[in-house]
Amino acid sequence: MGATVTHLHFDCFSGISGDMILGALVDTGVPLSALRRGLASVDCGRYRLQASRVRRAGLTATKVTVAITSGVQAPATMPRIRRLITLSKLPNWVKERGCEVFDRLAKAEGLAHGVSPRAVRFHEVGAVDSLVDILGGLLGCHLLGVDRVTASAVNLGSGMMETAHGTLPVPGPAVAALARDVPVYSAGPARELTTPTGIALVRTLTQDFGVMPLMRVKQIGYGAGTANPDDWPNVLRVFLGEPVESLDGGSETVIQIETNLDDLNPQLYEAVVERLFGAGAVDVTLSPVVMKRGRPGVVLAALAPPHRAESVARSILRETTTLGVRVHETIRWVLPRRQQTVRTTDGEVRVKVAETDQGVIKAAPEFADCKRLADRTGRPVREVMEEAMLAFRQNRSVHRRPRRRGSRR
Repeated sequence: MGATVTHLHFDCFSGISGDMILGALVDTGVPLSALRRGLASVDCGRYRLQASRVRRAGLTATKVTVAITSGVQAPATMPRIRRLITLSKLPNWVKERGCEVFDRLAKAEGLAHGVSPRAVRFHEVGAVDSLVDILGGLLGCHLLGVDRVTASAVNLGSGMMETAHGTLPVPGPAVAALARDVPVYSAGPARELTTPTGIALVRTLTQDFGVMPLMRVKQIGYGAGTANPDDWPNVLRVFLGEPVESLDGGSETVIQIETNLDDLNPQLYEAVVERLFGAGAVDVTLSPVVMKRGRPGVVLAALAPPHRAESVARSILRETTTLGVRVHETIRWVLPRRQQTVRTTDGEVRVKVAETDQGVIKAAPEFADCKRLADRTGRPVREVMEEAMLAFRQNRSVHRRPRRRGSRR
């Protein structure tokens, strides 16, 4: 038996920030006293780390506040920040990840303001706040023994915000730069919900973004943001637990893209399906439905890996009469698969093979291979498929290891 893996999942339905991460980790069980002791070795001025229970709409959460009495002398450039981190007595893992988070912040701020990352001054987010939030969040994960981190899509917020550089749209330039290649969206009140510190931290920690993976939850924590908008729970929720491994296979995040069609020439369906597979879909289905005014129609649905979802969606919009598509993120469980080639009297056929943990074999010949041989020879496709399966079973029987004498099934 291997060691238990500790899995942390960030549910960023109201965005993410450094203080929200700290609050959620404390709410999950990280002692505030342990954070204080660990952060005391960082020479970043005088402050008090405080925690309190607050309400955000209908949820109770932990709010962690950094009350600064004296801070790092300006300017807090990246070289100075790096020295403060490396000279501390924090665990090496925390130091390394802390420098990585600040590197991301410096590059994003530099890109946003047109300066070198080395020249970036952390005046907007505050040097002390940033050091405590970032290093405290990393230290909290270290204290919890977190091995794997995942996160949901990140809610960035919307509207306009006031900054030291004037009125800017949400997300601000730094958050927008840090959000590259991260699944994001906008919902809720018109305000900033995700901060540069928060998204830099989650990008550094997270191995995978998507829907919550299968896990056995042990603790749930809620970390409150500073803002308290009406009728909106401005909190970060975290789930701490253990991954649930599938003995039969593994899970993967896929995107389902679908639309309703009632005015497309049915002769085009075959071409549309081919185009969607060509765009990157892993599965395409057509399901009959009854639409408004009793008109018959079909639901066209395609599954695609996240990096091909946009291509598949664009293909649906281009190849059909629809004006829009619905997009859902979901998880599918799949058996480990391999491909085996068998020889028939008329040529080679590829066979898809999967096996469960109980040793049950599932196999199917590639239809395209069988049809190609049938077209060439004039034989029924069914016969070619049956011969391919017979060849597969015979080949498997030849290569199966004999049981030892006296062994039982």
